[in-house]
Amino acid sequence: MQPPTRLLAILGACACLAAPAHADGPYRNPDNKNPNDPAEGTYPVPYKKPVAAEIAASLQRIRDYLDSETPTRVVHKAGGAPVTDFREPAADAVVATGDAGFGLQAYEMGVVHAGLIEAAAVTGDQRYTALTERHFRFFADRLPYFRAQEQRFHLERANSFAHFLDPRALDDAGSMCAAMMRARHAGIGPDLSAQIRVCGDWVAKRQFRLPDGTFARRRPQAMSVWADDMYMGIPALAELGRMTGERAYFDDAVKNVLQMTGYLFDPRTNLYTHGWNANNPDAPHFYWARANGWAVLAMSDVLDVLPKDHPGYPRIMAQLQRTLRGIAERQSGAGLWHQMIDRDDSYLETSASAMFVYVLAHAINEGWISPTTYGSIAQAGWNALSARVDAQGKVEGTCVGTTFASDQVYYYNRPTSTAALHGYGPMLLAGAEMIRLLENPAFEIQYRVRTYHYVPKNGGATSYREHP
Repeated sequence: MQPPTRLLAILGACACLAAPAHADGPYRNPDNKNPNDPAEGTYPVPYKKPVAAEIAASLQRIRDYLDSETPTRVVHKAGGAPVTDFREPAADAVVATGDAGFGLQAYEMGVVHAGLIEAAAVTGDQRYTALTERHFRFFADRLPYFRAQEQRFHLERANSFAHFLDPRALDDAGSMCAAMMRARHAGIGPDLSAQIRVCGDWVAKRQFRLPDGTFARRRPQAMSVWADDMYMGIPALAELGRMTGERAYFDDAVKNVLQMTGYLFDPRTNLYTHGWNANNPDAPHFYWARANGWAVLAMSDVLDVLPKDHPGYPRIMAQLQRTLRGIAERQSGAGLWHQMIDRDDSYLETSASAMFVYVLAHAINEGWISPTTYGSIAQAGWNALSARVDAQGKVEGTCVGTTFASDQVYYYNRPTSTAALHGYGPMLLAGAEMIRLLENPAFEIQYRVRTYHYVPKNGGATSYREHP
């Protein structure tokens, strides 16, 4: 994907843009040039056509913050002195972390790398993928050291490379496996094919499944299906199909999308419940927003690489379209989505909102859904998200890690934190895709009657003559 020439020119101005103010509303629409318009409202978040350079500036702050918070160094756990001799492993050697404690091999970091790769492709700025290359080079360089440490000291989960050396769940393997394959496809970083084999083998052959082959977990009950695992496992299967050319991986990815949908999707609401337990299949549904984000992000990623002649392609497309309709209908008046997507008294949450904005914008750009219907929804969502990136590049309002639970009180009261890495990758994805949306030549964005209309250029002329 090559960035448009005009966009590259715009991006040159990013360095001089100040970080946005984080004062709460009310905001007025700057696209309305009549400051005394009695019919113009005020808004709790910015309401305007986004500017590509402003989006890019937000993405760059996020990238720089992640860069500063993810050192690629090995230190002694006691005291933090650097390890300088890598010939013999030390029992207390660990990977250094920044103040936020971001894990280099965490599943959330796999989403970060997906966002970095997307941002570099859209903007042409290779600083994004330089961060991916630095992380992946560290993996290649230090994996032998931590493997030797494990063989000698048997640290198990205390080993900093435990996720790579001994994956035990989709969280350990799938997201980072998909990221490594995407980087490989784009020619970014060192050869990690050996690690791709380890992680890919876990996803395809070793992860616990239901008897029908559906990804499952043994918690919180013995046979449980989680919506999270649509992302933790399925995109990796699809990427294995793209990398190897073996159709069986695509078949498995499609099977899991459709079967997990069968367990989790509620056709009455067009939403996914967070989980399903085999021994209590009629339990109440809890529509956690990020669970729905994982679901639509997984389907979008699969459609990006699934051969269009695969019989599962139209079925996944229809399911994604149906879910996006349910999600779009529940956008709040502040542009974001609620922690419990169907409950307006739950708080507005960032990571899920960013996933929704990304998938909506991506689906428009790929021609999967109508810009007329969904363009302004994605735009309003991004405007609200942009106010959650602070001057340092920290992403505010992200729910911390959350298990599959059985009561609303738990979900309602999950804290938010700028140290919740779950929000950073989706924000990179959403911002990059919004830049693509603004530059999409298939439609124009018209400001009429104090709002925005995404009008396809081949859709016929519009007329506002009847409006006073």
